[in-house]
Amino acid sequence: MIAPGFAEVESQLWIWMMAMIRPGAAMFVAPIFGAKNVPIQIRIILAFMIGMVATTNASFDLPTETAITIGNSLFVLGEVLTGLAIGFSLQLGYSSVLIAGETISNAMGLGFASMSDPQTGQSTPVIGQFLTIFATLLLIAADGHLMLISTIVQSYSALPPGFAMIGPELLWGMVQFGGTLFSMGLLIALPVGGALILIQLMMGFLARTAPALNLFAVGIPVTIIAGLVALAITAPIMADTVMRSLGMGLDQAALVAGGG
Repeated sequence: MIAPGFAEVESQLWIWMMAMIRPGAAMFVAPIFGAKNVPIQIRIILAFMIGMVATTNASFDLPTETAITIGNSLFVLGEVLTGLAIGFSLQLGYSSVLIAGETISNAMGLGFASMSDPQTGQSTPVIGQFLTIFATLLLIAADGHLMLISTIVQSYSALPPGFAMIGPELLWGMVQFGGTLFSMGLLIALPVGGALILIQLMMGFLARTAPALNLFAVGIPVTIIAGLVALAITAPIMADTVMRSLGMGLDQAALVAGGG
């Protein structure tokens, strides 16, 4: 809370501004908050609100130097790295759906069909875009965005400002966790991918038994229709795997917030 004396108002504002660095860095790379279509003003307001709450649960001292010094630089660098690590941990679990979307799109023959992804601003296959929206709705339904905010606030207790330096073991743990991005992406795409492999095998048998059959005219529509049907049928199974991937991202973010 702001002290009644105006002499301490400036120092309190400085505390809040420094407390905004960590949540601001986390929201810069985290899913939903870090989307290109989210206005920067919204991120600043959210970072300020989270910083206000965090400062009530943690006590820390600002650097005494007023100029740009090594102490101030390390203070800001530690806050930025901690925030980026928390937000990027969840982003790793969230990005597994993009790997799944790329795999399914290429197997269905829709790799050429792409559209702009509002999360990243890059061109993404349509199946990847569908799975991205799917994962976003699941993350919001499971209160994942609130869990991320809670993790950021709790990180101020384990890693108070000024002591928030990421150790080498924690960095190596994040590197190892990044390897699960590809494995979880393939696991999400496995139900539809397995069905499409069977379709491709069937097309191969047809090519052998009926050489005059034009597979380009028959195989591509059959593959696309079968992929869409398999995508609709296996949606509940894929939802469980996506939730598992998002949960792993939230667990990794909590591990970073706890200091490893």
